Amino acid sequence: MPDTAGPVLGFDTSAAHCAAAVVSGDRVLAMRFEPMAKGQAERLMGVIQDTLAAAGVGFADLAGIGVGVGPGNFTGIRISVAAARGLALSLGVPAVGVTVTEAAALDAPRPTRAIVAARGDEVFWQDFDATGPMGGPGQAVPDDLPPGPPVHAATVPAAVAIARIASARIISARIAGGTPIPRPAPLYLRPADAAPPRDPAPVLLP
Repeated sequence: MPDTAGPVLGFDTSAAHCAAAVVSGDRVLAMRFEPMAKGQAERLMGVIQDTLAAAGVGFADLAGIGVGVGPGNFTGIRISVAAARGLALSLGVPAVGVTVTEAAALDAPRPTRAIVAARGDEVFWQDFDATGPMGGPGQAVPDDLPPGPPVHAATVPAAVAIARIASARIISARIAGGTPIPRPAPLYLRPADAAPPRDPAPVLLP
């Protein structure tokens, strides 16, 4: 069994950025990071194409896709998850959802607490031991965090970490005899900060 899944694309727009990376195992072939407060929907595919070109990899060469599913910006998460699902369907490859806290904890000593900046003074956080997550991600101001393991700063860029984690899960699924990988789905810890529309929703015809 090979120790790499082949080239895997990872990308993330869960915060004020558009980031993508292509890895083969633990080797980074290319990565891009563009800060932006808005406009991810218009820029994401361009960043992906630029990253693939820099890696010398075409869409048809990809063995899988990793995508940041949050927690984070409501609209940004939807953009990336929709793109990952669409690409995976068209290419016939698996798409793997990775949380931003999982990405932040990659390569950190265990046990560890991963912390990622959220809006305002809050952070997203999650604890990990040697076997994996210790409960799901949470959101709070730093002073309200419960006691836990030491915090280690992320050492791997988010898109690279997402691609590496996705690659590892694709390999594990192959070893397990082709176990299906769940489709990525947005991870929201709180409702969107958007008011409901004033007009009634359209009626869906049978």
